[in-house]
Amino acid sequence: MFLLSDIITYVRRIIKSPSNADISDNLIIDYINRFWISDVDARMQLFDLKTTYVFQTQPGVDQYNMPLYTVQSEPGSQVIGMYPVYQGFLGPARINGIDVQFSTQRDTFWTNWWNITQQMNIVAVGDGTPGPYFLRFPLQPDNQSPPNPPINALCRGHIDLLGIMSYFNQEGTYQDPPLITDAQIAAVNPQFVQCIPVTSSIPQIYITSLDATGQNVVVQDSGLFLADEINHGLLIQPGKAPNGNLPLPGPTGENYTTTLNTVDYLSGTANVTFPVNIPAGNNINVKAVFYQTGLPRALLYYNNIITLRNPPDNQYTVELTAYLSPAAFLNTAQAVQFGYMCEYLARGAARKILSDTGDVEQFNFYEPMFKEQELLVWKRSQRQFTSTRTQTIYSQGPDMGCGNYNNYGGST
Repeated sequence: MFLLSDIITYVRRIIKSPSNADISDNLIIDYINRFWISDVDARMQLFDLKTTYVFQTQPGVDQYNMPLYTVQSEPGSQVIGMYPVYQGFLGPARINGIDVQFSTQRDTFWTNWWNITQQMNIVAVGDGTPGPYFLRFPLQPDNQSPPNPPINALCRGHIDLLGIMSYFNQEGTYQDPPLITDAQIAAVNPQFVQCIPVTSSIPQIYITSLDATGQNVVVQDSGLFLADEINHGLLIQPGKAPNGNLPLPGPTGENYTTTLNTVDYLSGTANVTFPVNIPAGNNINVKAVFYQTGLPRALLYYNNIITLRNPPDNQYTVELTAYLSPAAFLNTAQAVQFGYMCEYLARGAARKILSDTGDVEQFNFYEPMFKEQELLVWKRSQRQFTSTRTQTIYSQGPDMGCGNYNNYGGST
Protein backbone atom coordinates (compact mmCIF):
# COMPACT_ATOMS: atom_id res chain seq x y z
CA MET A 1 0.00 0.00 0.00
CA PHE A 2 1.10 3.61 -0.62
CA LEU A 3 3.30 2.64 -3.55
CA LEU A 4 3.36 4.32 -6.95
CA SER A 5 1.81 1.14 -8.38
CA ASP A 6 -1.21 1.69 -6.11
CA ILE A 7 -1.71 5.19 -7.50
CA ILE A 8 -1.55 3.79 -11.03
CA THR A 9 -4.27 1.30 -10.11
CA TYR A 10 -6.46 4.09 -8.70
CA VAL A 11 -5.98 6.11 -11.90
CA ARG A 12 -6.99 3.17 -14.08
CA ARG A 13 -10.20 2.65 -12.09
CA ILE A 14 -11.15 6.31 -12.51
CA ILE A 15 -10.46 6.58 -16.25
CA LYS A 16 -11.90 3.08 -16.92
CA SER A 17 -8.75 1.80 -18.63
CA PRO A 18 -7.63 -1.43 -16.90
CA SER A 19 -5.43 -2.53 -19.80
CA ASN A 20 -1.89 -1.38 -20.47
CA ALA A 21 -2.80 -1.49 -24.17
CA ASP A 22 -5.19 1.46 -23.76
CA ILE A 23 -2.81 3.64 -21.80
CA SER A 24 0.60 2.50 -20.60
CA ASP A 25 1.85 2.61 -17.03
CA ASN A 26 4.67 4.85 -18.22
CA LEU A 27 2.23 7.44 -19.58
CA ILE A 28 0.20 7.34 -16.36
CA ILE A 29 3.41 7.89 -14.36
CA ASP A 30 4.09 10.93 -16.54
CA TYR A 31 0.64 12.35 -15.72
CA ILE A 32 1.18 11.66 -12.01
CA ASN A 33 4.51 13.47 -12.11
CA ARG A 34 3.01 16.41 -13.98
CA PHE A 35 0.39 16.82 -11.27
CA TRP A 36 2.81 16.15 -8.39
CA ILE A 37 5.59 18.46 -9.60
CA SER A 38 3.70 21.27 -11.34
CA ASP A 39 0.22 21.46 -9.84
CA VAL A 40 0.27 20.52 -6.16
CA ASP A 41 2.58 23.32 -5.02
CA ALA A 42 0.61 25.87 -7.07
CA ARG A 43 -2.74 24.74 -5.65
CA MET A 44 -1.72 24.79 -1.97
CA GLN A 45 1.28 25.07 0.37
CA LEU A 46 1.61 21.81 2.31
CA PHE A 47 3.10 21.71 5.78
CA ASP A 48 4.76 18.40 4.87
CA LEU A 49 6.71 20.19 2.13
CA LYS A 50 7.88 22.97 4.47
CA THR A 51 11.58 22.52 5.15
CA THR A 52 14.90 24.29 5.69
CA TYR A 53 17.40 25.08 2.95
CA VAL A 54 20.99 25.16 4.21
CA PHE A 55 24.14 26.01 2.27
CA GLN A 56 27.70 27.18 2.90
CA THR A 57 28.93 30.51 1.55
CA GLN A 58 32.03 30.82 -0.62
CA PRO A 59 34.53 33.48 0.49
CA GLY A 60 34.17 36.54 -1.74
CA VAL A 61 30.97 35.32 -3.46
CA ASP A 62 27.88 37.43 -2.76
CA GLN A 63 25.25 35.86 -5.10
CA TYR A 64 23.87 32.30 -5.05
CA ASN A 65 21.21 30.68 -7.24
CA MET A 66 18.41 28.50 -5.98
CA PRO A 67 19.55 24.87 -6.51
CA LEU A 68 18.14 22.81 -9.38
CA TYR A 69 17.31 19.12 -9.55
CA THR A 70 19.53 17.17 -11.89
CA VAL A 71 17.86 15.57 -14.91
CA GLN A 72 15.54 12.70 -13.96
CA SER A 73 14.38 9.85 -16.22
CA GLU A 74 10.91 8.35 -15.99
CA PRO A 75 10.18 4.77 -17.16
CA GLY A 76 10.27 4.66 -20.92
CA SER A 77 13.24 7.06 -20.97
CA GLN A 78 10.99 10.09 -20.60
CA VAL A 79 13.35 12.86 -19.47
CA ILE A 80 12.36 15.43 -16.85
CA GLY A 81 14.56 18.50 -17.25
CA MET A 82 16.05 20.54 -14.45
CA TYR A 83 13.69 22.52 -12.24
CA PRO A 84 14.13 24.31 -8.87
CA VAL A 85 14.44 22.12 -5.78
CA TYR A 86 12.40 24.63 -3.77
CA GLN A 87 9.24 26.58 -4.54
CA GLY A 88 10.67 29.67 -2.87
CA PHE A 89 12.25 31.02 0.30
CA LEU A 90 10.85 32.95 3.22
CA GLY A 91 12.00 34.12 6.62
CA PRO A 92 13.32 33.67 9.15
CA ALA A 93 16.83 33.69 7.70
CA ARG A 94 19.86 32.83 9.82
CA ILE A 95 23.58 33.00 9.13
CA ASN A 96 25.72 31.02 11.56
CA GLY A 97 22.64 30.78 13.76
CA ILE A 98 22.08 34.56 13.94
CA ASP A 99 18.86 36.11 12.62
CA VAL A 100 19.49 38.47 9.69
CA GLN A 101 17.32 40.79 7.63
CA PHE A 102 15.38 38.88 4.95
CA SER A 103 13.98 40.82 2.00
CA THR A 104 12.27 40.02 -1.30
CA GLN A 105 12.09 43.66 -2.43
CA ARG A 106 15.15 45.22 -4.00
CA ASP A 107 14.25 48.79 -3.10
CA THR A 108 14.20 48.18 0.65
CA PHE A 109 17.33 46.03 0.50
CA TRP A 110 19.45 48.45 -1.54
CA THR A 111 18.25 51.37 0.55
CA ASN A 112 20.15 49.86 3.46
CA TRP A 113 22.97 48.26 1.46
CA TRP A 114 23.98 50.61 -1.32
CA ASN A 115 25.51 48.98 -4.37
CA ILE A 116 27.69 51.94 -5.29
CA THR A 117 29.62 51.61 -8.55
CA GLN A 118 33.04 53.24 -8.30
CA GLN A 119 34.24 55.03 -11.43
CA MET A 120 38.03 54.99 -11.74
CA ASN A 121 39.45 56.95 -14.63
CA ILE A 122 42.71 56.27 -16.39
CA VAL A 123 43.65 52.85 -15.09
CA ALA A 124 45.49 52.69 -18.43
CA VAL A 125 45.75 54.57 -21.74
CA GLY A 126 45.49 53.26 -25.29
CA ASP A 127 48.61 52.56 -27.33
CA GLY A 128 47.00 52.29 -30.77
CA THR A 129 46.44 48.54 -30.52
CA PRO A 130 43.62 46.37 -29.13
CA GLY A 131 45.99 45.17 -26.42
CA PRO A 132 46.66 43.24 -24.34
CA TYR A 133 46.40 45.79 -21.52
CA PHE A 134 47.25 44.84 -17.96
CA LEU A 135 45.19 46.78 -15.42
CA ARG A 136 45.38 47.22 -11.67
CA PHE A 137 42.43 48.55 -9.68
CA PRO A 138 43.25 50.66 -6.61
CA LEU A 139 42.11 48.22 -3.91
CA GLN A 140 43.03 49.16 -0.35
CA PRO A 141 45.04 47.60 1.11
CA ASP A 142 47.10 46.54 -1.88
CA ASN A 143 45.95 43.00 -2.62
CA GLN A 144 48.72 41.87 -4.98
CA SER A 145 48.84 38.72 -2.89
CA PRO A 146 45.26 38.70 -1.55
CA PRO A 147 44.80 37.19 1.90
CA ASN A 148 42.57 34.23 2.57
CA PRO A 149 39.94 35.07 3.67
CA PRO A 150 39.80 38.24 1.54
CA ILE A 151 39.53 41.69 3.14
CA ASN A 152 38.76 43.89 0.14
CA ALA A 153 37.57 42.58 -3.19
CA LEU A 154 35.40 43.23 -6.22
CA CYS A 155 31.81 42.11 -6.70
CA ARG A 156 31.82 39.46 -9.38
CA GLY A 157 29.52 38.78 -12.32
CA HIS A 158 26.76 36.23 -12.01
CA ILE A 159 24.62 33.96 -14.21
CA ASP A 160 21.00 33.35 -13.16
CA LEU A 161 19.01 30.10 -13.29
CA LEU A 162 17.87 30.53 -16.90
CA GLY A 163 21.51 30.97 -17.87
CA ILE A 164 22.49 27.84 -15.95
CA MET A 165 19.82 25.86 -17.81
CA SER A 166 20.97 27.26 -21.15
CA TYR A 167 24.56 26.34 -20.29
CA PHE A 168 23.40 22.80 -19.48
CA ASN A 169 21.56 22.50 -22.80
CA GLN A 170 24.76 23.52 -24.63
CA GLU A 171 27.40 21.70 -22.61
CA GLY A 172 25.41 18.84 -21.03
CA THR A 173 26.88 19.66 -17.63
CA TYR A 174 25.12 21.10 -14.59
CA GLN A 175 27.55 23.64 -13.15
CA ASP A 176 26.67 26.61 -10.98
CA PRO A 177 28.60 28.78 -11.49
CA PRO A 178 29.72 27.62 -14.95
CA LEU A 179 33.43 26.85 -15.15
CA ILE A 180 35.51 27.11 -18.31
CA THR A 181 38.53 25.01 -19.19
CA ASP A 182 41.77 25.92 -20.89
CA ALA A 183 40.64 24.19 -24.09
CA GLN A 184 37.42 26.21 -24.20
CA ILE A 185 39.31 29.48 -23.75
CA ALA A 186 42.00 28.52 -26.29
CA ALA A 187 39.36 27.74 -28.90
CA VAL A 188 37.76 31.18 -28.38
CA ASN A 189 34.48 29.43 -29.16
CA PRO A 190 31.68 32.00 -29.57
CA GLN A 191 29.03 29.31 -29.03
CA PHE A 192 30.34 28.73 -25.53
CA VAL A 193 29.76 32.37 -24.56
CA GLN A 194 26.62 32.75 -26.67
CA CYS A 195 24.86 29.74 -25.16
CA ILE A 196 24.09 31.93 -22.13
CA PRO A 197 21.40 34.55 -22.88
CA VAL A 198 22.39 38.20 -22.57
CA THR A 199 19.52 38.70 -20.11
CA SER A 200 20.88 35.94 -17.83
CA SER A 201 24.37 37.43 -17.49
CA ILE A 202 24.64 39.94 -14.64
CA PRO A 203 27.95 41.85 -14.95
CA GLN A 204 29.57 43.79 -12.12
CA ILE A 205 32.75 45.06 -13.83
CA TYR A 206 32.91 47.27 -16.93
CA ILE A 207 36.12 48.23 -18.75
CA THR A 208 35.43 51.07 -21.16
CA SER A 209 37.17 53.31 -23.68
CA LEU A 210 36.56 55.07 -27.03
CA ASP A 211 37.59 53.89 -30.48
CA ALA A 212 38.93 56.05 -33.32
CA THR A 213 35.40 57.15 -34.32
CA GLY A 214 34.41 58.15 -30.79
CA GLN A 215 32.17 55.08 -30.27
CA ASN A 216 32.01 53.40 -26.89
CA VAL A 217 34.09 50.26 -26.48
CA VAL A 218 32.78 48.13 -23.61
CA VAL A 219 34.11 44.96 -22.01
CA GLN A 220 32.40 43.30 -19.02
CA ASP A 221 32.73 40.26 -16.82
CA SER A 222 30.56 37.31 -17.77
CA GLY A 223 29.78 35.20 -14.70
CA LEU A 224 32.01 32.45 -16.17
CA PHE A 225 35.00 31.43 -14.05
CA LEU A 226 38.23 29.55 -14.65
CA ALA A 227 38.01 25.88 -13.75
CA ASP A 228 41.29 25.85 -11.82
CA GLU A 229 40.98 29.36 -10.33
CA ILE A 230 37.46 30.18 -9.23
CA ASN A 231 38.38 33.78 -8.35
CA HIS A 232 39.28 34.58 -11.98
CA GLY A 233 36.38 35.59 -14.20
CA LEU A 234 36.20 35.66 -17.99
CA LEU A 235 35.78 39.05 -19.69
CA ILE A 236 33.54 39.28 -22.77
CA GLN A 237 32.19 41.75 -25.31
CA PRO A 238 28.52 42.52 -24.53
CA GLY A 239 26.00 42.19 -27.33
CA LYS A 240 22.29 42.42 -28.01
CA ALA A 241 19.66 40.00 -26.71
CA PRO A 242 19.03 37.16 -26.92
CA ASN A 243 22.52 35.66 -27.47
CA GLY A 244 24.74 38.46 -28.69
CA ASN A 245 27.59 38.28 -26.16
CA LEU A 246 30.94 37.46 -27.79
CA PRO A 247 34.36 36.27 -26.59
CA LEU A 248 37.25 38.72 -26.81
CA PRO A 249 40.19 38.14 -29.17
CA GLY A 250 43.43 36.77 -27.86
CA PRO A 251 46.19 34.21 -28.45
CA THR A 252 45.34 30.52 -28.27
CA GLY A 253 47.02 27.76 -26.34
CA GLU A 254 47.83 29.85 -23.28
CA ASN A 255 47.63 28.43 -19.78
CA TYR A 256 45.73 30.11 -16.98
CA THR A 257 48.70 32.00 -15.59
CA THR A 258 48.98 33.99 -18.83
CA THR A 259 45.47 33.66 -20.21
CA LEU A 260 44.11 36.92 -21.50
CA ASN A 261 40.73 38.53 -20.91
CA THR A 262 40.30 37.63 -17.26
CA VAL A 263 39.83 39.57 -14.04
CA ASP A 264 41.10 38.55 -10.61
CA TYR A 265 38.36 39.58 -8.19
CA LEU A 266 40.55 39.35 -5.09
CA SER A 267 43.73 41.09 -6.24
CA GLY A 268 41.93 43.67 -8.40
CA THR A 269 43.95 42.96 -11.54
CA ALA A 270 42.78 42.30 -15.10
CA ASN A 271 44.19 41.70 -18.52
CA VAL A 272 42.15 42.51 -21.58
CA THR A 273 42.38 42.62 -25.36
CA PHE A 274 39.70 44.89 -26.80
CA PRO A 275 37.75 43.95 -29.95
CA VAL A 276 39.09 47.08 -31.72
CA ASN A 277 42.18 49.30 -31.60
CA ILE A 278 42.27 51.84 -28.78
CA PRO A 279 43.85 55.07 -30.13
CA ALA A 280 47.05 56.20 -28.42
CA GLY A 281 46.31 58.36 -25.39
CA ASN A 282 42.64 57.41 -25.04
CA ASN A 283 41.68 56.72 -21.47
CA ILE A 284 40.76 53.19 -20.39
CA ASN A 285 38.30 53.33 -17.49
CA VAL A 286 36.96 50.75 -15.07
CA LYS A 287 33.62 50.70 -13.27
CA ALA A 288 33.38 48.24 -10.39
CA VAL A 289 31.66 47.60 -7.07
CA PHE A 290 34.15 47.42 -4.22
CA TYR A 291 33.27 45.88 -0.91
CA GLN A 292 34.73 44.94 2.42
CA THR A 293 33.98 41.34 3.26
CA GLY A 294 32.70 40.12 6.60
CA LEU A 295 29.88 38.29 8.34
CA PRO A 296 26.70 38.87 6.24
CA ARG A 297 23.94 40.72 8.09
CA ALA A 298 21.21 40.88 5.40
CA LEU A 299 19.84 38.68 2.63
CA LEU A 300 17.88 39.51 -0.53
CA TYR A 301 15.95 36.83 -2.44
CA TYR A 302 15.04 38.06 -5.92
CA ASN A 303 14.99 36.44 -9.39
CA ASN A 304 15.77 33.09 -7.73
CA ILE A 305 19.07 34.63 -6.57
CA ILE A 306 20.20 35.00 -2.95
CA THR A 307 22.33 38.13 -2.47
CA LEU A 308 24.29 38.61 0.76
CA ARG A 309 25.54 41.81 2.35
CA ASN A 310 28.22 42.11 3.46
CA PRO A 311 29.71 39.58 1.05
CA PRO A 312 31.18 36.74 3.10
CA ASP A 313 34.85 36.60 4.01
CA ASN A 314 34.60 32.96 5.04
CA GLN A 315 32.40 29.87 4.92
CA TYR A 316 29.17 30.67 6.79
CA THR A 317 26.08 28.51 7.23
CA VAL A 318 22.97 30.11 5.71
CA GLU A 319 19.56 28.75 6.75
CA LEU A 320 16.28 29.69 5.06
CA THR A 321 12.71 28.48 5.46
CA ALA A 322 11.58 26.91 2.19
CA TYR A 323 8.87 24.86 0.53
CA LEU A 324 10.18 21.79 -1.27
CA SER A 325 9.41 21.03 -4.90
CA PRO A 326 9.25 17.23 -4.74
CA ALA A 327 11.30 15.00 -7.01
CA ALA A 328 9.55 12.90 -9.62
CA PHE A 329 8.31 9.33 -9.16
CA LEU A 330 10.53 7.09 -11.24
CA ASN A 331 9.40 3.47 -10.78
CA THR A 332 6.25 1.60 -9.83
CA ALA A 333 7.76 0.12 -6.66
CA GLN A 334 8.65 3.55 -5.27
CA ALA A 335 6.98 4.42 -1.98
CA VAL A 336 4.95 7.62 -1.87
CA GLN A 337 6.54 10.05 0.61
CA PHE A 338 3.18 11.04 2.07
CA GLY A 339 0.83 8.05 1.88
CA TYR A 340 -2.27 10.01 2.85
CA MET A 341 -1.96 11.85 -0.48
CA CYS A 342 -2.19 8.75 -2.69
CA GLU A 343 -5.85 9.12 -3.63
CA TYR A 344 -5.43 12.86 -4.15
CA LEU A 345 -2.51 12.27 -6.53
CA ALA A 346 -4.47 9.58 -8.37
CA ARG A 347 -7.51 11.80 -8.81
CA GLY A 348 -5.35 14.73 -9.86
CA ALA A 349 -3.57 12.66 -12.53
CA ALA A 350 -6.84 11.10 -13.72
CA ARG A 351 -8.35 14.58 -13.92
CA LYS A 352 -5.58 15.60 -16.34
CA ILE A 353 -6.08 12.49 -18.47
CA LEU A 354 -9.86 12.97 -18.68
CA SER A 355 -9.30 16.61 -19.62
CA ASP A 356 -6.82 15.71 -22.38
CA THR A 357 -9.03 12.96 -23.82
CA GLY A 358 -12.09 15.23 -23.80
CA ASP A 359 -14.19 12.98 -21.56
CA VAL A 360 -16.19 15.87 -20.13
CA GLU A 361 -18.89 13.69 -18.60
CA GLN A 362 -16.46 11.64 -16.51
CA PHE A 363 -14.42 14.76 -15.67
CA ASN A 364 -17.49 16.51 -14.25
CA PHE A 365 -18.62 13.37 -12.43
CA TYR A 366 -15.31 12.91 -10.58
CA GLU A 367 -14.58 16.61 -9.95
CA PRO A 368 -16.41 16.73 -6.56
CA MET A 369 -14.39 13.72 -5.34
CA PHE A 370 -11.17 15.44 -6.42
CA LYS A 371 -12.16 18.59 -4.52
CA GLU A 372 -13.01 16.50 -1.47
CA GLN A 373 -9.58 14.86 -1.46
CA GLU A 374 -7.89 18.23 -1.88
CA LEU A 375 -9.72 19.57 1.17
CA LEU A 376 -8.74 16.50 3.20
CA VAL A 377 -5.09 16.89 2.24
CA TRP A 378 -5.16 20.61 3.04
CA LYS A 379 -6.86 19.97 6.40
CA ARG A 380 -3.78 18.11 7.63
CA SER A 381 -1.56 21.11 6.85
CA GLN A 382 -4.11 23.55 8.22
CA ARG A 383 -4.07 21.84 11.61
CA GLN A 384 -0.31 22.32 11.79
CA PHE A 385 -0.34 25.93 10.57
CA THR A 386 -2.97 26.91 13.17
CA SER A 387 -1.49 25.01 16.12
CA THR A 388 0.71 27.96 17.14
CA ARG A 389 -0.94 31.15 18.28
CA THR A 390 -0.12 34.36 16.45
CA GLN A 391 1.72 36.52 18.98
CA THR A 392 0.39 39.94 20.00
CA ILE A 393 1.66 42.63 22.35
CA TYR A 394 -0.49 41.05 25.07
CA SER A 395 0.63 37.43 24.62
CA GLN A 396 3.70 35.83 26.12
CA GLY A 397 5.65 35.33 22.93
CA PRO A 398 9.44 35.00 22.98
CA ASP A 399 11.06 38.41 23.55
CA MET A 400 8.59 40.33 21.31
CA GLY A 401 11.52 42.45 20.17
CA CYS A 402 11.72 44.25 23.51
CA GLY A 403 14.92 42.84 24.91
CA ASN A 404 16.59 39.68 26.07
CA TYR A 405 14.62 39.05 29.25
CA ASN A 406 10.83 39.26 29.09
CA ASN A 407 8.16 40.96 27.02
CA TYR A 408 8.45 44.24 28.88
CA GLY A 409 11.98 45.33 28.11
CA GLY A 410 14.00 43.29 30.61
CA SER A 411 13.02 45.14 33.79
CA THR A 412 12.68 43.15 36.97
